[in-house]
Amino acid sequence: MIRMFPALALLAMLGPIAVGLAGTVLPAFGWLPALGRSSISLDPWRDLLGQPGLLRSVGLSFGVGLGASAAAFLAALGFAAACYGTTAFAWIGRLLSPLLAVPHATVALGLAFLLAPSGWIARLLSPWATGWDRPPDLAILHDPWGIALGFGLLLKEVPFLFVMTLAALDRLDATRLHAAARSLGCRPMTAWIVVVLPRVYTRLRLPVLAVIAFSTSVVDMAVLLGPTTPAPLAVRVVGWTGDPDLDRRLLGSAGALLQVAVTAAAIATWLVAERLVARLGRGWLAQGVNGRHENWLRLPLGALAPLCAATAGAALLGLAVWSVAGSWRFPDALPATTGLGAWVGAAPILGGTLSVTVLTAVVSAGVATVLVVGCLENETRRGLRPPPWIDWVLYVPLLMPQVAFLFGLQVLFAATGIDGSWGALIWAHLVVVLPYVFLSLAGSWRRLDRRWAQTARTLGHGPGRVLLRVTLPLLLRPMLTAMAVGVSVSVAQYLPTLFAGAGRLTTLTTEAVALAGGGDRRVIGAFGLLQMAVPMVAFAAAQFLPSLLFRRRRGAAAAIDRNGHHREGFSRTGPARHTGPDASPRIP
Repeated sequence: MIRMFPALALLAMLGPIAVGLAGTVLPAFGWLPALGRSSISLDPWRDLLGQPGLLRSVGLSFGVGLGASAAAFLAALGFAAACYGTTAFAWIGRLLSPLLAVPHATVALGLAFLLAPSGWIARLLSPWATGWDRPPDLAILHDPWGIALGFGLLLKEVPFLFVMTLAALDRLDATRLHAAARSLGCRPMTAWIVVVLPRVYTRLRLPVLAVIAFSTSVVDMAVLLGPTTPAPLAVRVVGWTGDPDLDRRLLGSAGALLQVAVTAAAIATWLVAERLVARLGRGWLAQGVNGRHENWLRLPLGALAPLCAATAGAALLGLAVWSVAGSWRFPDALPATTGLGAWVGAAPILGGTLSVTVLTAVVSAGVATVLVVGCLENETRRGLRPPPWIDWVLYVPLLMPQVAFLFGLQVLFAATGIDGSWGALIWAHLVVVLPYVFLSLAGSWRRLDRRWAQTARTLGHGPGRVLLRVTLPLLLRPMLTAMAVGVSVSVAQYLPTLFAGAGRLTTLTTEAVALAGGGDRRVIGAFGLLQMAVPMVAFAAAQFLPSLLFRRRRGAAAAIDRNGHHREGFSRTGPARHTGPDASPRIP
């Protein structure tokens, strides 16, 4: 049965995308029998092209998404080049990594509280620096150029790209390469750019393209921070597909395909720019470089990532302060009174949405982990090498704009009568959760020293018992970490919940975005903190549960703590010898 898992995983991940795309493409050309439209027509496209402000919406999606992605790439890679090998590099890595667990909507809410005309920055500067005794009439949020939206995307994507850079560096002998370039006379930053960056980028290309795809089609952050007249294209598409006039769903389908084209154009632009930069870089290298004048660049590039981390931290702190604020008049820097009134008043709503959020996240991440373990175990038992195209398959849900297939998937759910059900909601989340869980667990699984399993097999145990008694315990921490990644991804999902939940099942993210339109800031702060707390609890459990479960078995705990680097548990001739009655993992 283990051979069935790859097919099941592909069906669970790509099946909804294929069906959803079909359910979007056909209505985009006028065919939707449920509405009495049974002939092919270009009327939806004519309606789409006649929409006011369409070109502006397309330009916002393309420009803000691509610009924010490029800025995040520059900030992450610029800091790595400027500070590689320093203490600051290690510290910023520790500070940025937890931000991965924070949902996009939470960062957007905190940034809104920070940058708003009545936000924390204006309060800290007023009235002594600005002279304001009341909030100014400034279009800081929802500005027509999407600057606030781009800044929010930058804050969220810098940690992701930096952590992906760290993962790529771990797979390279970057320290030796960097030292070799330094020995030839290159300055530190120039040595990193010339020798390390080309090798790192080959492993960063797909994550960067995923960031571009997300940034050009994001909806929740665009609702919270982006322009409104007109809004970015993806926001307008969601509005058309949810319009009470059902005929406008055909318009929404055409808009969804246009969104795919916008995202594809942004990705193509990046790939063309990549080739241009590579050609210019080869010319630069041919002239001979040593970086004598790099010092004036190291300080600004080295400050970008810490500045993003500090801003994101201040935004999240602002959420926490607002959640317990009582009376807080402008321009006071801090609330006059504090209390838990917002938490108590919102407890009935918070409890219901929190339970839906946690249950959906845990089940979708658990199912994804089981499917991934089955795929990797099948790969191990059959001695297969991962094909080179597997990464592209895994990135399909991350490269495809969600508005492109979720409407068609919603039509399928409605036709089968499961829209608004737990099954539909979990499946919609699983499409996005599964790739992240696979990418998180595959490296540790493939690095596990197979001599552990071989030792167990020589004692007469079958492959199933070896999996349950040896492989899974040794990989418990990577498995729980991958599952925590799945939980954090599920908690952050906005569109899958909006379409599959059908308004009957809501999560913390959908409620927070809905409240942001005019709700109490204290309640919004409470929702934002809970959004952040659920992934944090999941990661804390992944860190401490293995040590707790194996606290009486020091050898097993030591092997698990190596977290994927299990070759250290072997001597040159076989399994390392540990002393003590409970030192080594027993194989029943």
